[in-house]
Amino acid sequence: MSARAVRRPFLHPLHAILLAFPTALFATGLANDITYLNSAEMQWSNFAAWAITGALVFGAPVLLWGAIQAFTARQTVWRRRALLYAGLLALMWMAGLVNAFKHSQDAWSSVGTAGLLLSILSTAAALAASWVGHMAVAAEGTMR
Repeated sequence: MSARAVRRPFLHPLHAILLAFPTALFATGLANDITYLNSAEMQWSNFAAWAITGALVFGAPVLLWGAIQAFTARQTVWRRRALLYAGLLALMWMAGLVNAFKHSQDAWSSVGTAGLLLSILSTAAALAASWVGHMAVAAEGTMR
């Protein structure tokens, strides 16, 4: 880096704030699914469904922002990181959407093994996307 180079975060601060919501809400949905499987109290499945829905609502603008960032990155290294980030967000959102459909079923069939695996997948993708997004720092002029 030159003497004038300024290090900037990969994620815009507003983008980072929005990313926190699906990360936390998918993890909450996973915790509620585990609790439901251990207690068979239907309300835990309802809590999980609401958490997953909230994660999808907040995850949609994060995914859109990440996709735009991936296609507007100038340097090859940052474009690769942005594509990885957008891919993880897409995986998170699609697994969450299928999981929301799974949670709309009745009683025990709403979670089961498939629902739990989808919750694990969406939570892991959200955590990985957060890790990739927060670990990257760009030099001046490389993000846009």
